[in-house]
Amino acid sequence: MSERSKFLESITRENAAVVLVDHQVGLLSGVRDITVDELKHNVVALARAATALGIPLVVTTTAAESMWGPTTPELVAALPAGQKIIDRSTVNAWHDDRVREAIEATGRQKLIFAGVSLEVCAALPAHSATAAGYDAYVAVDASGTFSQTKRETGLLRMQQAGVVVSDYATLMVEALADNAAPSPAPSTPPWTCRSRSWSVRSRRPTRHRAKGRPLSPGACLRRGQGWGRRQPTVSENGPASAE
Repeated sequence: MSERSKFLESITRENAAVVLVDHQVGLLSGVRDITVDELKHNVVALARAATALGIPLVVTTTAAESMWGPTTPELVAALPAGQKIIDRSTVNAWHDDRVREAIEATGRQKLIFAGVSLEVCAALPAHSATAAGYDAYVAVDASGTFSQTKRETGLLRMQQAGVVVSDYATLMVEALADNAAPSPAPSTPPWTCRSRSWSVRSRRPTRHRAKGRPLSPGACLRRGQGWGRRQPTVSENGPASAE
């Protein structure tokens, strides 16, 4: 594929996959270029939107049982039922045969990466995917790193390597393509705008919904809100209650 067509060909539900790398509790604790609450919101929204659009996910961690801990529970809760999380030892996720084979098994040409840290966990596999002939994208706001310098140099190196950088909502809206398009599972309950914010200390969720008539999926994403099925509201003082 030529460089021109690589950058101009649209992301679609049929040609894209999302790769989430190392959104782990130990790594999130050091993120400084974006608030942890915002980063969690964005990666959860990315996972939910991809699932709603039928875009496959590949999820991986590094040393989950030792150095960096498990995937953040908010993301785990947003993953499709039965989603496998591949734990590895390699720094570059692409260098793990299981991760690379899972990506290859999707059959998708356009790979959307997000990770912590941005310049290592998202960028390095994106570089490797580009070298292997894939079209690599990085959702910058669903990634995070440990200083502004790391963020700036990581973005610069990705652009030098031919990786397309964007934000999660733009990538998912591009894949959506048509606000009137049916969801992959039309028999499921209605979709609604949703935004979750999490307290780092309490880990208790709060939930906000657009008032009045439900917005289209594209409008939800453009507003920076999550997109997914209506879920029970978790009360701080009691059990979950249905809306």
